[in-house]
Amino acid sequence: MLYKLVKLLARLQLPLYAREIRINRPELLQLKGPVLLACNHPNSFLDSVFIDTLFEQPVWSLARGDAFKKSGVRSILHALKIYPVYRTSEGAENLHINYQTFEACRLIFKKSGIVTIFSEGKCINEWRLRPLKKGTARLAMQAWSDGIPLRVLPVALNYSSYHRYGKNLIIHFGDFIESSDIDWNESEGKRHQSFNERLERSLRTGVIELHRSDQAGRKHTFSVPYSSAWKSITALPALIGWILHAPLYFPMRAIVAIASRYNDHFDSIIAGLLLLLYPIYWTGLLFTGYSLAGWYGLSVALLSPMWIRALLAWLPQTD
Repeated sequence: MLYKLVKLLARLQLPLYAREIRINRPELLQLKGPVLLACNHPNSFLDSVFIDTLFEQPVWSLARGDAFKKSGVRSILHALKIYPVYRTSEGAENLHINYQTFEACRLIFKKSGIVTIFSEGKCINEWRLRPLKKGTARLAMQAWSDGIPLRVLPVALNYSSYHRYGKNLIIHFGDFIESSDIDWNESEGKRHQSFNERLERSLRTGVIELHRSDQAGRKHTFSVPYSSAWKSITALPALIGWILHAPLYFPMRAIVAIASRYNDHFDSIIAGLLLLLYPIYWTGLLFTGYSLAGWYGLSVALLSPMWIRALLAWLPQTD
């Protein structure tokens, strides 16, 4: 129930947070499992939010194990279809939990489910593909050894910015990797290496690689053009949108910036808070608008999501 509710909220708010999402093969968003989505990992849990929101079928995700330390948080994450994966740095005594997670994934695959794994193993806000860990290969090989007709789909995620509101996102789906692509006569180590090489080649075709200082390259690659006529039309709605939402956004951003020091989770924390707080804030706008200006004020507040869309035409698009 919690997963369905959060997914519904995310879908409703997606047009407010994402200016544009370009997908090379959008028909794959309707696919059925068993499928393992093998993704790069540039933007913390926001990567999972976008994937879960866009795919029609429910998607389970694997996340870093240290997020599951507290039992209350662990229960919420499980309700959101998130399972832990531990690294040695998060305590060798926890590594046995990975076997339980992989077993849970195999059960999901047997029920034709979809699981997301972040093959780089760590989130870093950058525009490049990092070396892949072995977890994706291990999970796929175990499923194939059990006779599960699993398909592995490489997914490359590319963001216009890691610190600005209003995302331009480019998603590139690679070619499926299946059991028949692996030489099962080779040793386990060589099979894993062969799998990772194939996965890396596919992801590399979709991951946009740009230097952090290449602002011109990011603008050329990600920016959405707006005509002067459109910006003239949206000028007043954009101003209304800024005025209505500044009391929510700017204090929240300042608090998150201090707490996170603009680390690799800053963008995801902002998105997560907006996902949860905006319905409450919007409800407050409706009551305030009606109290101050009757039905006219209520109408202005009711259309506030449209004012946000207008505002996106005026906001900077890249870092």
